[in-house]
Amino acid sequence: MMLQGLIDTVCNDPAIADAIEQARAGVPALDIAGPPATRAFITSGLVRRAGRPLLVVTSTFREAESLVDELSSLLGDEEVAYYPAWETLPHERLSPNSDTVGHRLEVLRRIAGKDDLPAPSVVVAPIRSVLQPQVRGLADLPVVKLRTAEDYDPSRLEADLVAAAYSRVDLVERRGEFAVRGGIVDIFAPTYSHPVRVDFFGDTIEDLRFFTVGDQRSTDETVDEFVAAPCRELLITPEVQQRAAALVDAHPELSEMLEKISQGQSVEGMEALIPALADGVELLVDVMAPETLTLVCDPELVRTRAADLVRTSQEFLHASWAAAAAGGKAPIDLAASSYQELADVRQHSLDIGQGWWSLSAFAAAPDSAPQGEDPTGESASAGESVSAADAAFAGGIPEMILDMEPLPGWRGDAEKAIATMTDDLARGWRVVSSVEGKGLANRMAEMLRDHDTPARVLDELPDEPELHVVSIILSGLRHGFRAPDLKLTLVAAGDITNQPNADRSSRKMPTKRRNQVVPLELKPGDPLVHEQHGVGRFVEMTQRTVAGATREYMVIEYAASKRGQPGDRLYVPMDQLDQVTRYVGGEAPALDKMGGAEWKHRKSRARKAVRQVAAGLIKLYAARQASRGHAFSPDTPWQHEMEDAFRYEETPDQLACITDVKHDMEQIVPMDRLICGDVGYGKTEIAVRAAFKAVQDGKQVAVLVPTTLLVQQHYQTFAERYSGFPVTVAQLSRFQTEKEVATTLEEMAQGKVDVVIGTHRLLSSKVHYKDLGLVIIDEEQRFGVEHKEALKKLRVNVDVLSMSATPIPRTLEMAVTGIREMSTITTPPEERHPVLTFAGPYDEGQVVAAIRREMAREGQVFLVHNRVASIDRVAARIREMVPEARVVTAHGQMSEKTLEKVMVDFWERRADVLVCTTIVEAGLDIPTANTLIVDRADHMGLSQMHQLRGRVGRSRERGYAYFLYPGDRTLTTTAHDRLAALAANNELGAGMAIAMKDLEIRGAGNLLGDEQSGHIADVGFDLYLRLVGEAVAEFKGDGPGEEEKPMRIELPVNAHLPEDYVESERLRLEMYKRIAEVTSTDDIEALRGELQDRYGPVPEQAESLLTVAAFRLLCRQAGLTEVMSQGRSIRFAPIAGRRAPDGTELSLPDSRRVRLDRLYPGTLVKNAANLALVPAPRTAKVGGQPIIGDELIAWASGFVRDILLPDAPRRQGTAGNTAGDTVGATAGAAAG
Repeated sequence: MMLQGLIDTVCNDPAIADAIEQARAGVPALDIAGPPATRAFITSGLVRRAGRPLLVVTSTFREAESLVDELSSLLGDEEVAYYPAWETLPHERLSPNSDTVGHRLEVLRRIAGKDDLPAPSVVVAPIRSVLQPQVRGLADLPVVKLRTAEDYDPSRLEADLVAAAYSRVDLVERRGEFAVRGGIVDIFAPTYSHPVRVDFFGDTIEDLRFFTVGDQRSTDETVDEFVAAPCRELLITPEVQQRAAALVDAHPELSEMLEKISQGQSVEGMEALIPALADGVELLVDVMAPETLTLVCDPELVRTRAADLVRTSQEFLHASWAAAAAGGKAPIDLAASSYQELADVRQHSLDIGQGWWSLSAFAAAPDSAPQGEDPTGESASAGESVSAADAAFAGGIPEMILDMEPLPGWRGDAEKAIATMTDDLARGWRVVSSVEGKGLANRMAEMLRDHDTPARVLDELPDEPELHVVSIILSGLRHGFRAPDLKLTLVAAGDITNQPNADRSSRKMPTKRRNQVVPLELKPGDPLVHEQHGVGRFVEMTQRTVAGATREYMVIEYAASKRGQPGDRLYVPMDQLDQVTRYVGGEAPALDKMGGAEWKHRKSRARKAVRQVAAGLIKLYAARQASRGHAFSPDTPWQHEMEDAFRYEETPDQLACITDVKHDMEQIVPMDRLICGDVGYGKTEIAVRAAFKAVQDGKQVAVLVPTTLLVQQHYQTFAERYSGFPVTVAQLSRFQTEKEVATTLEEMAQGKVDVVIGTHRLLSSKVHYKDLGLVIIDEEQRFGVEHKEALKKLRVNVDVLSMSATPIPRTLEMAVTGIREMSTITTPPEERHPVLTFAGPYDEGQVVAAIRREMAREGQVFLVHNRVASIDRVAARIREMVPEARVVTAHGQMSEKTLEKVMVDFWERRADVLVCTTIVEAGLDIPTANTLIVDRADHMGLSQMHQLRGRVGRSRERGYAYFLYPGDRTLTTTAHDRLAALAANNELGAGMAIAMKDLEIRGAGNLLGDEQSGHIADVGFDLYLRLVGEAVAEFKGDGPGEEEKPMRIELPVNAHLPEDYVESERLRLEMYKRIAEVTSTDDIEALRGELQDRYGPVPEQAESLLTVAAFRLLCRQAGLTEVMSQGRSIRFAPIAGRRAPDGTELSLPDSRRVRLDRLYPGTLVKNAANLALVPAPRTAKVGGQPIIGDELIAWASGFVRDILLPDAPRRQGTAGNTAGDTVGATAGAAAG
């Protein structure tokens, strides 16, 4: 949005105009004092009128990001750049995130004028970025540039990506990875929000298209050019390799790391060796233009922050590297990459001719700077020599004070804000109101007009704001100010709501991820469940060629049928993989015997239990359908305005959820919907919208949450989202005085409160509503039995919306559709950093370093110590070791009030370290707490440790988890294995999937009743869910009651995924499983498209695999369970007593027998064995060879359609019919 008129108006202030003149004249130092809200304007004025490039320095990255937002609103995105700092410390044995590196390199390339991009006028950087030396010449690092229709040798591309520090994987899931599959290369570059798929034809790039990480499918978005920036700032060049090789002998303690580097391998944390391996270092001020003017915001805060950073960096240098050298000296002088002292950076900047100004929130008193200090935040000890530049400030730095004042902050009281604007307008002032989003702008205009104050919503403001009318603009400005000299008032959204701006990283919500690609990683020995034979162990995948046809099999080992013999082995063809699931459900299970009775017994027991559950669900459903409630009206214009003011982009899942909820509310049958989605996936916004809809119909809303901390979190969200609308939100919790509670209760009964948020207090008999219309329950499973009973009574004729962060398995959600209405939000953020996990002996130095590192990046720490008796002692020791940290303790034996006060303090960042017991594992969301230290981890179970680890790394910050045990004791084997598993599985892969399953089992228990857990352990979780689905379908009359028999198709067809087409075993398994589980020809077509998209043109063997899958559908439609080669015949069984999938009985009447004899002479029907042996087709009647492959499948499909489904062509839309037609067509084409 063009806001030049507003910039010009503010810059007409005499003090700012004078400052701009001084900048033009090259004055090296100046301190400007004024409200923080004026900084974006001062900066914009200097850019526009003084024409100098600016470097703006803030004390924290949050301030830097919010300033970038404000400046982008004023100057436009292309003029402003944010230069992030590493999230790791210079001497940490960890490498910075590839996306941080990518963004840094992109900014440096722009400053250097590379890539035909304009240099930014303003670079905003947190002090961390300014103090940290970086490798010299980063802007010159080579990038990989790809353009469509140009030639680029794929093997050279692979080498170039490796040189740019990309890692080769089989499935691209995060930034800095690439995968090669035939003529397709997938690359996830650090500066893009999606990975790109490069499609080659020979050496020519045919297509560059984006794809989503979740389902690995291409989107419609293509690009003509793609630039892959390097993923590290220290790249392994021949020079770096030589230097590393030269250091190997001199430093045996680092030999392993140096050897790998000398061989060309990137090593985690090798950036710590930059001083020894790179061609020198430089500072950010060195790469900025010589005429750059540096503006330091809040110099006092910057100075404190800089001192903390320098100290922490020194401690890490000692903690990480002292151990690596005998005698405790750093083995190589690595100090060159430590954070530099602020005074040195400033002096260096002045020495190279740049300016160094400061922007303070208040003016310093004339005598306030202690000896040797000046207001820019630098210090020189007494007697130290003072440079010429400093001498110029000997009389103190020239200071300018703006005649501007911050606004009072109306804390959600829009009436007062409007009164101020109306009064100022009447006094002849110019009044501007800035909001985010068109909906809020229209709402603000409407409210002002209701107070007879003229207002106009403007798309841009190229000239001075008008008099006598409030100008409403759309911008990211967060706070306003009043300027009496200019007679100008600027009111921004943050002044009214008092809420901080949205975090930039979360503003772009992630893309839809529906069918998640979950590679099936099986290690030899992993327990599996086969539906017919029970629990076995995975051995391997193997290929076998029988009768000229090659197929792939999974080998599963079972308990030996005879004592002392090796285990029995089962070879499962890949088209029967739908019979096999991974076993999840408890400790390592005992192996079953193949075809043993014990498995059948356990399975029937589970099936019986499941039928009871299904019957209960159906009963509930019927009762609800019979009751009557309030049908809410369609959305009002206010509803649209409130929704438009949402500052994030909704995810497709969220939109679908909101539509479901509104549809339910508009029905006369009371809503009872459950919404599942992890913390931070946007469930609260759905509640906000549903509640607002209810209030629009004059109904009251009760929001029930399990803890007081959540009352606070939700109250803030609701109050902020409803600011500007006549909706009253109140809270009921322990943090209120008796008087406040009494007032709220009275206002609820009178109908003055529209939305009340509280804990289980809302269920007490003292609470009366005037007209309750909607109850929203957060984390229902955390309420006790008596509260659940009270909720049941409420449910009869009031709409209920429940929310849960415990994931519900997708299969279960499908099974209970239409009984318990559910919506799932499964869209996680596109980029999730794995939590870096360390397991090792307890070491105080490491603990101190970890706490200080987290504090250095403005974060918080959880320290879990699971013994209440000694928890205070541990907290006291932490206070001793890290005196600057604010330490609090929390455990379950505290009174609830004390505990909740501690938790709220921690949430509101009034404490840095929370020493607590495992109470933090339950759904706590504190995005700024990203380091977890667990003491005595040897006493914990694996899933509990996974749960704890899930508390950190929830925002885009990288999470650290330390699992520590006493160094002086030996670990038990189990504890050792658990810790090893945890450290190995910090990726979101198999180990995480098990923890995820553990949670899903809880989710299923919450939904179906906890007594089901024994049955889950009996048959394994996945099979259990399938049984639930079958039972529910049977009760609803959608399918047969008995168990579906497995299908065996064993014909000589070359049907498999060639290894050179899908190289990775885990991805082959995933694809086989999905092909085995298809239920319609649409599924098959979708998979064919996916194979082509992900792996290139589909080879013949894979086409045959899809043809067999379509044939299986046709056989299922005809009620067959076996089609096999038997000598010179093909065996089809059963013939009599077949059932179609919908339960219809199929037989073979005489008319069909006649047709069978006519069309397939020589067929033998064995009634006793219930099968037909049909002579196998041959290439010629006499002396012909047997037909194999797709032609054979086409012939078998013809037999099924002619004899077993004779009326198929006349029946429209059955899966079997369409499947058969597809098979015939595909096979015919292949045969032809």
